[in-house]
Amino acid sequence: MAILLFNRWDFSKVEIRDQGLKKYMNLTPVVVPKTCGRYGPVSIHKVKMNIVERFITKLFVPGHRGKKHKLTSGHVVGTYQKIATSLIEGFQIIETKTKKNPIQVLVDAIENGALYEEVMGYRVGGIIARKAVVVAPQRRLDISLRLIAQDIFSKSFRNKKTFAHVLADELIEIAGNDQRSNVIRERQRIEKEAEGAR
Repeated sequence: MAILLFNRWDFSKVEIRDQGLKKYMNLTPVVVPKTCGRYGPVSIHKVKMNIVERFITKLFVPGHRGKKHKLTSGHVVGTYQKIATSLIEGFQIIETKTKKNPIQVLVDAIENGALYEEVMGYRVGGIIARKAVVVAPQRRLDISLRLIAQDIFSKSFRNKKTFAHVLADELIEIAGNDQRSNVIRERQRIEKEAEGAR
């Protein structure tokens, strides 16, 4: 008998198309994705954490945005149960709208949000030069999860839709590589900036 996520969705048919992320995206079947911080102390161990759990924990605190952390997500509060319930509801909406496995939609969204190049600054004499660098797979996954969580957080703020509906709509948009999505536009902006700094 297969182990299903929340006794609903099967991990076995989920396919990771991006070969760079395959090693870092854990799709080990679990019923409830909760390790209670077992892999928290050492950042390299987060690879062992199920991707759905990593997504839930990222939704807790989407992270800072903008220069000097002016835009913060410090007001995000809630319990694991609350976020997990919203995720289940969101996954049900995704399943109804797309007729696809919502875990596959999440994986596709992460792959589409993962950037390949970014710009890094380094000091040369008295000036700071900018150079395009290839992004490490672990960082690609981290940035993608952060961008998706921040997008969902900002869209759900002062929105008539429920958090679950916003989550479902954004994941469907990002998975479909929709140009209206903030995550896709941000990835393209960073990659274009990197192309100019080559």
